Amino acid sequence: MKRITILFSICLLLFASLEVCAQTPAPAPTPPQGVQPADEDAVVRITTNLIQVDAVVTDSKGRIVTSLKPEDFELLVNGKPQTITNFSLVTTEAAAVEQPVATADRSRDKNVPPVPAARIRPEQVKRTIALVVDDLTMAFCNVYYVRKSLKKFVDEQMQPGDLVAIVRVGNGIGALQQFTSDKQQLYAAIENIKYNMIVGRRCTFDPLGSESGSGRGSNLAEPGQIMVDSAEVAKIQEDLLVSSSLATINYVVRGMRGLPGRKAVMLLSEGFVRFDKGNSDRSRRIREAIERLVDSSNRSGVVLYAMDVRGLVTLGLNAEDDINPAPSAMGVANPTPASLIARSMSPAQIQNSLQARRNLILDTQDGMRYIAEQTGGLAFYDNNDISAGIKKALDDQKTYYLLGFQPDSSTFDQTQARFNHLTVKVKAPGLKVRYRSGFFGIKDEQASTVAKTPQQQLMRALTSPFASDDISLRLTPIFGNDARAGSYVRSLVHISTKGLTFTEKPGGMREAVINIVAYTFGDNGIVTNSVGATHTITLSEQLYKRALTSGLVYSLNVPIKKAGPYQLRVAVRDDKSEKVGSASQFINIPDLKKNSLTLSGIALTGFDAKDVKAMTAAAGSEASNAETSGMLTQAALRRFRAGQILQYAYAIYNAKTGKGGSAPQLTTQIKLYRDGKEIFAGQQTSYDAKGQQDLTRLVAEGSLQLGGLQEGEYVLQIIVTDLGASGKNRTTTNWIDFEIVK
Repeated sequence: MKRITILFSICLLLFASLEVCAQTPAPAPTPPQGVQPADEDAVVRITTNLIQVDAVVTDSKGRIVTSLKPEDFELLVNGKPQTITNFSLVTTEAAAVEQPVATADRSRDKNVPPVPAARIRPEQVKRTIALVVDDLTMAFCNVYYVRKSLKKFVDEQMQPGDLVAIVRVGNGIGALQQFTSDKQQLYAAIENIKYNMIVGRRCTFDPLGSESGSGRGSNLAEPGQIMVDSAEVAKIQEDLLVSSSLATINYVVRGMRGLPGRKAVMLLSEGFVRFDKGNSDRSRRIREAIERLVDSSNRSGVVLYAMDVRGLVTLGLNAEDDINPAPSAMGVANPTPASLIARSMSPAQIQNSLQARRNLILDTQDGMRYIAEQTGGLAFYDNNDISAGIKKALDDQKTYYLLGFQPDSSTFDQTQARFNHLTVKVKAPGLKVRYRSGFFGIKDEQASTVAKTPQQQLMRALTSPFASDDISLRLTPIFGNDARAGSYVRSLVHISTKGLTFTEKPGGMREAVINIVAYTFGDNGIVTNSVGATHTITLSEQLYKRALTSGLVYSLNVPIKKAGPYQLRVAVRDDKSEKVGSASQFINIPDLKKNSLTLSGIALTGFDAKDVKAMTAAAGSEASNAETSGMLTQAALRRFRAGQILQYAYAIYNAKTGKGGSAPQLTTQIKLYRDGKEIFAGQQTSYDAKGQQDLTRLVAEGSLQLGGLQEGEYVLQIIVTDLGASGKNRTTTNWIDFEIVK
């Protein structure tokens, strides 16, 4: 059938390497007199006319109180009482929804296709949550529990309307690009959380008497021992780590400023010491870093929650501690029995070492508690259930008060540039209020920027976690591999012409000018590849009419040097109207160097069964070109009608060849899912490798009748089994989501 031949040709096009050349808010009005509703869309607002802050009130049992009035509060700035002019009680709790089956199944079987991520718009966001993992100081034994708790959050606690990022302090750059509602992307971020070898600790404390020394203060140098001043080195290292952690958290918080919803940063850490009694300069640096973080949090409307991942720590002697160190740990050659006795730790030394442990736990917990309190959040420690702390933080986000007041002129006195201290009190006895501690005297207008140039407009669209809809885009990335060029991603971008401005040219031609940029972000948010160009689109009258209904398809090829998870983001700007559209897609690139059975991305197209004869009888290059164009459009859009025949194509890599280089013995199977539930499973069929040029890179195709399917999102899964292989290399799978429309 001619249609099949065309699809096979498109497969060869998609799975072949091609070169790609890179080319280059208004001030708030003065509120009226009297108490007005607070602006719930801006949790914290700092302007010359209005300062608005949020506060949470709880009773003696920690339950949130929701019955208070403006007259029940006192609000002070730098000790001076303020009149509350704006007041609201805000509730963000979403209605309970049933989780898809695949959410639970995926935690047990990674081969279960994920539920397609619903496209989320700013007005749909209920909560914006950044889970920041302080891996710079985290011991090996705690990494496992952090990953387990984060997976539980994604599987059970994340709700529709949540915009989430999982950020490592060690790789915090590009945090804004990581906010998503796609659970598949979050799973990949969790898998990337690994032990940092720089930490050098297996668990919270190094054992007493170990060769590794004090290891964050668990051991003390013995009198007379010739050694480097490890305590001083540890302080310098701790100072650098604390500064890096606070700077990264501040970066994440600033990136959340323009995001909607109730915003929270949940810091999973082993804490930090904020006050050094022996070093006033260090204490000052940390205090200033905390003040900057608090100001950014308050200005961005972010509440900080801190969770001690160490859980309930044993502060006494344990089985790993050795109070009679071995000679190798003492630095003594040929020790005598007398020297061994002399080198044993005395009761006073043991007590001092254990006291150092207790002091370290209390001091590092104090640092986490302080930054949480200063932003109206909570700190959770001495509990082995990290997930319980995350749940309490989420519950704490459900209800809060918004208090607004009109500042006086001294608040924004540029000659002082001071940190203004806020105080919120509740008059009713027995109630506790948590609030933000203050802000610097800088107006929000001065701290914000507006995208003016074409480059700024495109970059803003690229880095936003939301798609820009002025120009409708649909992105389909397809992973492939070439024998000479290596791995790459071929991206098909469908551009709706409804958002483009075409001008009439002589001879009935139509012309539009677009700027297009495409960025590939790695798992840490850093740009790994970028492509940019300005294109002038010139169409005849016939092609223009076709483009109005079918749109345009832009194809670009991005080489991938390193396997792993990536985000692909594309933005298009109409040069005349300055309208911008953007789209993003998550893709996990496999490592073919491991020689494991692997599948490429999947290309889809569809056609009506009644058109088969007409297509088969069609002849001429013009008909073929039109048909090929339509198939590329469908491959980019991935939207089909019920009753159509869905055609799919993909490549198989690293199949095990038989003796003498004979063709691999493979079977293929397809499954169809909706809302995480399997609705169709095809039979296993033998793969015919006849005519294939490269047995390590096989091209495959098939078709499926889309009969009786309702409108909505679906997932097509392809499973390939290599009968000549064994173990984990025997079976592999890949999937792609598509949509059924009217």
